[in-house]
Amino acid sequence: MSRTVYVNGQYLPEEDATVSIFDRGFLMADGVYEVTSVLDGKLLEFDGHLKRLERSLNELGMDKPEAFDGLLEIHRELVARNNVDQGGVYLQITRGAADRDFVFPKDAKPTLVMFTQSKPLLDTAASENGLKVIFLEDIRWGRRDIKTVQLLYPSMGKMMAKAEGCDDAWLVEDGFVTEGTSNNAYIVKDGKIITRDLSTDILHGITRASILKYAEEAQMVFEERPFTPEEAKEADEAFISSASTFVMPIVEIDGSTIGDGKPGATTQRLREIYIEESRKRAI
Repeated sequence: MSRTVYVNGQYLPEEDATVSIFDRGFLMADGVYEVTSVLDGKLLEFDGHLKRLERSLNELGMDKPEAFDGLLEIHRELVARNNVDQGGVYLQITRGAADRDFVFPKDAKPTLVMFTQSKPLLDTAASENGLKVIFLEDIRWGRRDIKTVQLLYPSMGKMMAKAEGCDDAWLVEDGFVTEGTSNNAYIVKDGKIITRDLSTDILHGITRASILKYAEEAQMVFEERPFTPEEAKEADEAFISSASTFVMPIVEIDGSTIGDGKPGATTQRLREIYIEESRKRAI
């Protein structure tokens, strides 16, 4: 059966869904997005994603779509119609359709597109065995704190990692790790969790914020600062976080085995805590 998707106020079969060839998301990557995970048929961290979405729109001077205040109901309706137990809801807002011009149109109506993806989030091979990452130069634009649809280089980075027999890449700028291609990056050394501090250099991860909160509540020690590729390769543990991976262990970085080559105790405990707390707060 085909999925039901949402396009500008209409629920449609995916094969009937279209947007204009003049949409600025298509022509200019002039759009923002969010992915909200679904677990047990419920939405995780929805309020955080909504606040970040609003911030992204404001940073780009982009209008909210008319349906903005009803986004929770639309998310729930799509999850129900598509019978999603585990997976996510993808949401994209663009500045809308207008004749191609570098100057922003004055009267374009924002485009809102949403769809679901079903996939396992728990007990995956990656969570049990860990991931392998490589280092790549970070050549993205300077406003990585805005969750835009400009994802060509992250996509290329993942493909370069795959070509080397790895799963993903950690990006490096001015001698320090910024983040993963689609996730925040962490190392653990001598019991301390280390992750880069917030700035325009990295995405302000919703999962990241919750992980640090739960780590503090569990009396784990963490530090927000840049770390070098050398520190990462010498870490006791490493992991990533994102809406769709939760807390995911890293067992190899740029050819160096991390710890004993298996998911570490701190990483595993954080993943357990995050899943448990997220289920409690799911809506």
